[in-house]
Amino acid sequence: MLYNLMMGCADKYAICNLFQYLSFRSGGAVFTALIISFIIGPKIIRWLKSKQAEGQPIREDGPQSHLLTKKGTPTMGGVMILLAVSGATLLWANLTNPYVWIVLLVTCGFGLIGFGDDFLKLTKRNSKGLSSRKKMLAQAVISLIAAIVVQSISPAALSGQVAIPFFKNVLIDFGLFYIPFVMVVMIGASNAVNLTDGLDGLAIVPIMIVAGCFALIAYLVGNIKFADYLQLHYVVGSGELAVFCAALVGASLGFLWFNAPPAMVFMGDTGSLAFGGALGVISVITRHEFVLAIIGGLFVIEAVSVILQVASFKMTGKRIFRMAPIHHHFEKLGWSEPTVVIRFWIVACIFALLGLATLKLR
Repeated sequence: MLYNLMMGCADKYAICNLFQYLSFRSGGAVFTALIISFIIGPKIIRWLKSKQAEGQPIREDGPQSHLLTKKGTPTMGGVMILLAVSGATLLWANLTNPYVWIVLLVTCGFGLIGFGDDFLKLTKRNSKGLSSRKKMLAQAVISLIAAIVVQSISPAALSGQVAIPFFKNVLIDFGLFYIPFVMVVMIGASNAVNLTDGLDGLAIVPIMIVAGCFALIAYLVGNIKFADYLQLHYVVGSGELAVFCAALVGASLGFLWFNAPPAMVFMGDTGSLAFGGALGVISVITRHEFVLAIIGGLFVIEAVSVILQVASFKMTGKRIFRMAPIHHHFEKLGWSEPTVVIRFWIVACIFALLGLATLKLR
């Protein structure tokens, strides 16, 4: 909004020209989202506590310590992040850019699904929530709409094409399979982040790391000079997503203040589904879908651990891990919760560095 207002005054007031720079507006989005989080955080937590007397239902088959340490902690804290990210993005982004609205649509749509899931968990007092079928169907509808719109406004040379990391000129034409592929990316990213959100602070820091990486990627891919220098596929208008990613970094940092061990509030599916989906659609727009799998390698590991656990149990009746997702496996091995969380943060940083290396190694 500020961009659209200030650009109209740029001829009269030189200072308004600052708003044409993505770096300036991205910085503004970080601090705005952070400040919003700090202001509304305590109020939202108090409101959630007043509505959730018993807090989020805790898995009875999980680590026994959780039944003591996490009982009574409210969930749906993702509402705080959603408000901060949406507010900062609407304030600092160019609102005539269609990519901004697509990402906000996916974020809020997936967040609404997560909100419904959290609400059912609270009202039914169990950890199940929405059935997998209903959740997947709702995600599929939103992903399908987003995929069709993205394809329709993508540059003609990139429409239906998927870039391969490490190869500068390689594009694979998915043809009729492009829309399903995009849907899988969004739904997969959303649910992978959701599975990671199981310990205090575990998911929010990797979300912040991946968002920071994609702020850089969006900026580079949306700048024709940098894209040409790094031999990336230029996507006109995608640079504006750097503002959204920056807002997500600021909101995540603010949420971590309240989610750090011992957590005052849990993100819940409201946040994890929303921002997993957001990162998925951003990777699609910037043509870095496979790079997302590298940068978000921690999310991939968490999701794969659940898939392997379920497949092994169904086929052999035996479990590979003591408990899935894999962060609970390490808790069962005797690692303390802070140890698991911090070591997983380190792993997330390593994957982020590997993913960013693909920008130059071509």
